[in-house]
Amino acid sequence: MDNNDILIRLRYALDIRDSEMTEIFELGGEDLTVEEVKLVLTKVEEDDEEAVDGMDYIKCTNSMLESFLNGLIIYKRGPQKTKDGETVKPDRSIKNRSSVNNVMMKKVKIALQLKNEDVIDILDEAGVTISKGELGAILRKEGHKNYKPCLDKFARNFLKGLAIKYRT
Repeated sequence: MDNNDILIRLRYALDIRDSEMTEIFELGGEDLTVEEVKLVLTKVEEDDEEAVDGMDYIKCTNSMLESFLNGLIIYKRGPQKTKDGETVKPDRSIKNRSSVNNVMMKKVKIALQLKNEDVIDILDEAGVTISKGELGAILRKEGHKNYKPCLDKFARNFLKGLAIKYRT
C-alpha cells in the first residue's frame, strides 16, 4: 500500500472533501491546490508504468503524507501550544517506508482522540483481533525494544474499520 492509497482510504473513511484536504495539507505545512489534491488522490497501479506516464498524477511522498497527518491532528484538535503560548511544530516521525503504517496509525489515533480500546474495536469491525500488548507494540516509537512494524494488511484493515465506524 503506497502513500497515495493511504490518503485515498483516509479521505474516504473520514469523509473529507477536497477543500478540506487542501486546508489540512496547509495546516501541516504543505501548500497544495484543490487540483493538486485531486492528482494526489488519483489511484494508479504501481506495476502499470504506461498508465503513470500517460496521466497527470502526483506521487505522495513520505513528507507529504506526514504533513497531511500533522495537519489532520491540528484540524481535528487545534494547534498544540507550549506553556508560553507558542505553537509547537510537530516532529517528523516517518524515517523510512517501513515506519509509514505505524506513524499513520499513531497520528490518526491522536487526531481522532481514540483510546487503545477504540482502536481495538475499530480493528474488530474489520475482522481483526488484536491484544492491547500487540497494539502497544505497533504504536511504539521505532527503535524501542518492543516496537513491531505495522504491515500493509493490518493498516488496510484499520482504515477499513475507520470507514465502517465513521461512514455508517
